Amino acid sequence: MIKNVLMTIEYDGTGFSGWQVQPESRTVQGEIQKALKKICGQDIKIDGTSRTDAGVHALGQRASFKADFGIPVEKLAFVMNNMLPGDIKIIEAKEMPLDHHARFDAKGKEYIYKIMNCAEKDVFKRNFYYFFDKPLDVDKMREAAGCLVGTHDFASFMAMGSTPQETTVRTIYSYDVTAETNESGSKEISLIVKGDGFLYNMVRIMTGTLIEAGTGKIRPEEIADIILAKDRSRAGRTAPPQGLYLGEIYYNAEELERRG
Repeated sequence: MIKNVLMTIEYDGTGFSGWQVQPESRTVQGEIQKALKKICGQDIKIDGTSRTDAGVHALGQRASFKADFGIPVEKLAFVMNNMLPGDIKIIEAKEMPLDHHARFDAKGKEYIYKIMNCAEKDVFKRNFYYFFDKPLDVDKMREAAGCLVGTHDFASFMAMGSTPQETTVRTIYSYDVTAETNESGSKEISLIVKGDGFLYNMVRIMTGTLIEAGTGKIRPEEIADIILAKDRSRAGRTAPPQGLYLGEIYYNAEELERRG
């Protein structure tokens, strides 16, 4: 009997050329499909919700596939994790109605961007944070993030050369900025954004723009003009991939729109 399986996946994106299968490249999708082929005895194509770039991590990526296989779905994650490399883990696998699709049924996503604000880079954390050595004013960053919340045309925050979109209007439901000082005196800053969808490199460009607000290069109130300009050159630089995490995929609109 054909089963439709939805997987929740976490991975360290450091050693991958992104999510999507590419010839002669190591990808997250490719590694998972290889494991499923061994388990199911057939070629399996999985559909991921988000095509994360090289170096980007995931705490809650989702992907689905349909296949006829004998192993109970509730044991699938355990079996797969014994076959997958150490930088990928299936958190959960569950059977869904046959018409459910990991990407098309998603209502929105949460991304987390982590910045380590300190004078010197930690070589053991370099793949998991953006190390930024100039002082950042977290209050200014928080104020600027608030200006991005709402429904706007985010063309200024889409990478140049991106695939043309039917619309560049997106809704940001919340954009939280938190900070704490660790035992070494470094400031760990987390930018947590929830929205109904994101343009290519949108989160990393928004991060770069909030960093400019944090360094005083722009004022938080300038964000409104940057949005209205619909001009990529007006927004900040694209922050590197290492600090970016796909946090969660939402299939329930109420959960997506809920703060906190």
